[in-house]
Amino acid sequence: MNAVIIGSGESGYTRKPEPGQNAHTFLRDAILMAVRDAGLKLSDIDGLAVSSFGIEPDKAIDLTWRLGMTLTWLLQDTNGGGGGVAMLGHAVRGVEAGAAKAIVVIGGDALGLQGFAKLTANYNRAIRDHVSPLGHSGPNSLFSMLTQRQMQAFGITKKDYGHMVIAQRAWAAGNPNAVYRTPLTMEEYLGAAMVCDPLGRYDCVPPVAGASAIVVSTADRCPAHHVPVRVRAVKNSFNFDNQEGDGLKTGLSKVADDLWSTAGVQPEDVDLAAIYDDYPAMVLAQLNDLKLIPGSDLARFAREEIGTRRFPVNTSGGLLSAGQAGGAGGMNGTVEAVRQLQHVAGDRQVKNARLAVVSGYGMVLYRFGASTGAAVLERAEGSPASP
Repeated sequence: MNAVIIGSGESGYTRKPEPGQNAHTFLRDAILMAVRDAGLKLSDIDGLAVSSFGIEPDKAIDLTWRLGMTLTWLLQDTNGGGGGVAMLGHAVRGVEAGAAKAIVVIGGDALGLQGFAKLTANYNRAIRDHVSPLGHSGPNSLFSMLTQRQMQAFGITKKDYGHMVIAQRAWAAGNPNAVYRTPLTMEEYLGAAMVCDPLGRYDCVPPVAGASAIVVSTADRCPAHHVPVRVRAVKNSFNFDNQEGDGLKTGLSKVADDLWSTAGVQPEDVDLAAIYDDYPAMVLAQLNDLKLIPGSDLARFAREEIGTRRFPVNTSGGLLSAGQAGGAGGMNGTVEAVRQLQHVAGDRQVKNARLAVVSGYGMVLYRFGASTGAAVLERAEGSPASP
């Protein structure tokens, strides 16, 4: 049977965790929420895929033990923002191969500022041995250079990015889980404190604590209150240019044609996009690589399509407004797309949403992420569980 997504759950998304809250508790709560949303019991789950930096020294198997789960399928992903889409692909194949009947895919963390700084300074040997000794205090400096190059190559202004960031904040107003929901003006955006030129405060993703999860199973298990979400295609790319490119493209440029061909739809058919957004430049880069920006006119698209919300991008507020909870960053967009396609997104619901594209991007090496992936998701009307 074809695998579908039948439930979702999110916990936390807070800048200030309560005493006793940690990565394990946020992961636990999101798992239970997703399982309940899917109309299942924890004992029905026989597969688990986990992305989390904060459970160390525990591993996925330790989380399984702590939650009292007995499984036939287990996966731990360490690919950062690219992990969510990668885990989704593995889970779909796991269910369709009969390795598990119901798989929870989850990402989450509660690193705190000190934990986040430690993580980014020791992300991998490339950062630890060659970038951190230069005074690197996180990814802001690397992405400031990437943003400058994108601005020069595509004629983008700071204000163009602002239209996108402000639109995401407007979407966040309808998301009770977003940490920043207050409307943002262009004056506030342009006047924000500079972090690393040209990146200001609102261009840099805020670290939070929380977790995001989905349940992958079969349509016959979908509860009556949900329409299942079909995964039409999943494609990933790892180390696509060996860090030797100009930084203006991501690995999605290598797999986009195959993604749309496998999905059997075109970019113009998409109703909304959930794009990994640790920095505004990366949203435009991924959208362009996915062939969603006509003529590669990034500046116009940011102003006239995203800024006006004519084309819905990151309707949860994205990571820039909802917050980046470590390993949950790669899952945030998938959860939002699922809720939009199930028509349960509340005040931010995209009318008649049927088709969505989700992307993930992560694992910064010397310059930019080496792990990328995208999925095309569809509201599965007419399935056995459809109302």
